[in-house]
Amino acid sequence: MAYQYDLFVIGAGSGGVRASRVAASKGYKVAVAEGSALGGTCVNIGCVPKKLFVYASEYGHGFDEAAGFGWKHQGTQFNWSVLRDNKTKEIERLNGIYGNLLSNAGVELISGYASFVDAHTVMVDGIMYTAERILIAVGAKPYIPEFNGSDFVVSSNEMFFLDELPKKALVVGGGYIAVEFAGILNGLGVDTALAYRGDQLLRGFDEDVRAFASEEYKKSGIDVRLNTDVERIELADAANKNGARIVHFKDGHSEEFGLILYATGRVPNIGSLALEKAGVKTGKNGAVIIDNNFTTSVDSVFALGDVTDRIQLTPVAIKEAMALIAYWFDGKEVDFDYDNIPTAVFSQPAIGTVGLSEQEAEARGIDFRVYQTDFRPMKHTLSGGTARSLMKLLVNNTDDKVIGAHMVGDYSGEIIQGLGIAIKAGATKADFDDTVGVHPTSAEEFVTFSAGSLKERK
Repeated sequence: MAYQYDLFVIGAGSGGVRASRVAASKGYKVAVAEGSALGGTCVNIGCVPKKLFVYASEYGHGFDEAAGFGWKHQGTQFNWSVLRDNKTKEIERLNGIYGNLLSNAGVELISGYASFVDAHTVMVDGIMYTAERILIAVGAKPYIPEFNGSDFVVSSNEMFFLDELPKKALVVGGGYIAVEFAGILNGLGVDTALAYRGDQLLRGFDEDVRAFASEEYKKSGIDVRLNTDVERIELADAANKNGARIVHFKDGHSEEFGLILYATGRVPNIGSLALEKAGVKTGKNGAVIIDNNFTTSVDSVFALGDVTDRIQLTPVAIKEAMALIAYWFDGKEVDFDYDNIPTAVFSQPAIGTVGLSEQEAEARGIDFRVYQTDFRPMKHTLSGGTARSLMKLLVNNTDDKVIGAHMVGDYSGEIIQGLGIAIKAGATKADFDDTVGVHPTSAEEFVTFSAGSLKERK
């Protein structure tokens, strides 16, 4: 059967754009359907604008810290609308770049949301399109549980377009989005509480990292409330839907907030795809089920990125796209290492991590040792700040290879990227020891760990 396209991609986020561009560059006829702004979540309502907000919020602490270095100022004033609108202009610029990347590669861009008709056909705004292969790359969306008053909260999507900042805000959740936005709001001068129903923030991260980061968040000014859950929410003034909200917590107390952000996870964005018409199977939370080669339950349909609910990171989706293209067109079996993926949480302080946590290494039965230290960064000897940094290294006793590195502190994301290369390349503790440190930096701690830094493990 003759198809209109060799590849039809649903979703022009990071993974979908990369897959379509590379396929088109190899001479294949490719189309991409996107009903929203180009670039997906990361560019528009995710990592890019969020990082811009993080930069802005860090100045709030920086002005205070500058006094110890001799700087005097007569007070500061923050204008939310300037940050918000400048951010929007930058995102619009990036949207244009993504459009040019697609058109220059010869990809046909179809504006609208696609849904399946069958295993080789999709429909966009009433028009049918056929393709030999169809790739699902629609990402994920925020999940907000339904409860009495859930209509009065916002998700991370809306945080980038607020009309004004509240004086007091509640962030509900314990994952990376929750701690990042809590840091942003706190740094921008908002009285910020972070409520999580569990015993500790950042489930899935190394336990030492979780505990250390939580204490640092408190020191930065965030009101961290663990084992805390919301029962219901109501308007302080029933006639004013944009006014304050009253939160009734399950412990019986009530409190008023100007904004309530629910950052309680993300789920695959499959609602409008009509996957059942193509026979594509889904699993937990609606995640599209795929094999090691990103093939769904239907041979002609593939999926990658957040919609598969493996690791929800933009660089992972991009790497998966490259691996998929190599599988399709070069016959290379996919060998994707999901263990050694460097990642960062742009909270304040930031977190960087790559490889196994101590708990993961224990669960796998690995014989390993841990080097760990925490210290007051040199910057704060004059700033007067009380922030500390944590660094941790896991080493396999069998072959001396470093199997995990974790950091909480300034520039963690930048530092962990370099360590990610070393760990991916199989560097040993001896290799780290033989590397000359850059002095004075925090990063040099990773190459100066000695026996005195060995952690006693139970």
